[in-house]
Amino acid sequence: MCTSQLALLQVFFLMVPEGIWPQPSFSPLGAVPTPPDVGPASPGGTLESSSEGSETPWPVSGISTVGPTVLTPSAPGNGTVDLFPVLPFCVCDLTPGTCDINCCCDKDCYLLHPRTVFSFCLPGSVRSSSWMCVDNSLIFRSNSPFPSRVFMDSSGIRQFCVLVNNSKLNYFQKLQKVNATHFETLATEFGGGSFTSTFQTQLPPPHYRAGDPILTYFPKWSVISLLRQPAGVGAGGLCAESNPAGFLESKSTTCARFFKNLTSSCTLDPALNAASYYNFSVLKVPKGMTDLKNMKFQVPVTLISQAGSPLLSGNTCQNVVYQVIYEIETNGTFGIQKVSVSFGQTNLTVEPGTSLQQHFLIRFRASQQSTTASPTGPRSGNPGYIVGKPLLVLTGDISHSMTLLQSQGDGICSVKRYEVQFGVNAVSGCKLRLKKVDCSHLQQEIYETLHGKTSPEHVAIFGNAVPAQKREWTRILSRNCSVSATHCTSCCVIPVSLEVQVLWAYIGLQSNPQAHVSGARFLYQCQSIKDSQQVTEIPLTTVVTFVDITQKPEPPRGQPRIDWKLPFDFFFPFKVAFSRGVDSQKGSASPVLILCLLVLGVLKLETK
Repeated sequence: MCTSQLALLQVFFLMVPEGIWPQPSFSPLGAVPTPPDVGPASPGGTLESSSEGSETPWPVSGISTVGPTVLTPSAPGNGTVDLFPVLPFCVCDLTPGTCDINCCCDKDCYLLHPRTVFSFCLPGSVRSSSWMCVDNSLIFRSNSPFPSRVFMDSSGIRQFCVLVNNSKLNYFQKLQKVNATHFETLATEFGGGSFTSTFQTQLPPPHYRAGDPILTYFPKWSVISLLRQPAGVGAGGLCAESNPAGFLESKSTTCARFFKNLTSSCTLDPALNAASYYNFSVLKVPKGMTDLKNMKFQVPVTLISQAGSPLLSGNTCQNVVYQVIYEIETNGTFGIQKVSVSFGQTNLTVEPGTSLQQHFLIRFRASQQSTTASPTGPRSGNPGYIVGKPLLVLTGDISHSMTLLQSQGDGICSVKRYEVQFGVNAVSGCKLRLKKVDCSHLQQEIYETLHGKTSPEHVAIFGNAVPAQKREWTRILSRNCSVSATHCTSCCVIPVSLEVQVLWAYIGLQSNPQAHVSGARFLYQCQSIKDSQQVTEIPLTTVVTFVDITQKPEPPRGQPRIDWKLPFDFFFPFKVAFSRGVDSQKGSASPVLILCLLVLGVLKLETK
């Protein structure tokens, strides 16, 4: 018996009038369908096909697909082709006789398809489009004479869209003609008073917020300014004066100053004079700007200790400021209550290329905070070190971070230094210009250049070490260059390289390990130079390496246990009987008899 099978052939017809066949356009992923004569695609979906009945994806950026055939409209009978869309004005054609980039209506470009050349079309250079879209599942067949597209929106739903042929976006409204007859009528109908609101000065906030710049007032000149904290910028770390201090932001900065003529700068440069750091008042709250005559909004800067003015005495500039420390006492929204300042001063020798490294520190504390405890610097961890935080060292009773030498733009050693970060290996180098001094002074200068003015003696075991607690610090192993290692009596042994080795490990819970320093040492690489050698520059190098010596313990293991499977084990009665040992023999024998009867019953069944 022959059964006939009927095959249903689906035929889709697309009625396309002459001259309006849509051309495929290249749009990036996520672009709204765009016909050949419309502007840049706007976000909305991914083009997939040029007409219904075809599931071929529309060309998408980065995906090579085969799309519909491009049909070029035939030229009119006179042999001319209009290469540009019909627009009343080409608003982006600003250069006559020259093609304006991305101006898709500029006839000077002579482009049939500007989008294939330009990255996008400027607004107003193409006709605006308006699409009407419905869910693609509702459309079985399309015979619309209008261009249509199927695309996918942002939620992954396929949409069938039809381009409105006569979009209101392309309507053009002509201006009315104005003459002397109805000029007054139009001016009265559409005109009106025009008022410009006066500029309103923004009132200052009632109180400081964290990070706000601190306002200062100079009564002598009646000038409002900001409390500034100079900071180093660039490779040489030159001082930038315009760095403002932030409210409640305790911060330390270091920068360098270079003097071409210290003779004149000694008494004229305000950065060297202590008076320039306290000859003003600090506004308690920002709203004090509105009433500068009211002294209750002004807090004078008090001196903790007297500081002298710079003085040029012979070949020395005395009382030069190298350190400024501000102590600011605050009381919440009531603002700043007290400001005090202390200075560190030094003397500079007047010579060409003299430089000075200055330190600026601003500390904030609450009014209720006790002043008996000496303030300490920020922690590098609590308790364990945090990778990237400064490595804390101790010199005498002063805690600071370990530093490495740093070079200027010309390779000469700078007064600014790099801060050693825990867990971060580092290498630095520079050239040190030598002066004609004896061997001992030369050695001292090089040692100070390698590890800083203050040579570290101890390193903090944890990131929250307190200088007063000596058990929280471990001594740094160090051995200077030995003169006896050389057999030259007229030689000077100097260090040319310093390697800092830090051994550290994780301790504590494996779920929350804490990094601590087990030990550190300085290794110097020495070199001997003869006293007769005319050496002007010596290259120096510093290296910091962190070695992890963590030994992880073995995970704990429990005693093995017998895995009894009760009561599904066939030999369960035997296990119970034998586990009782002697007690089972003293007890009743009925369980054993029952077991034997069960075994005999099973054997009889197998023999039948």
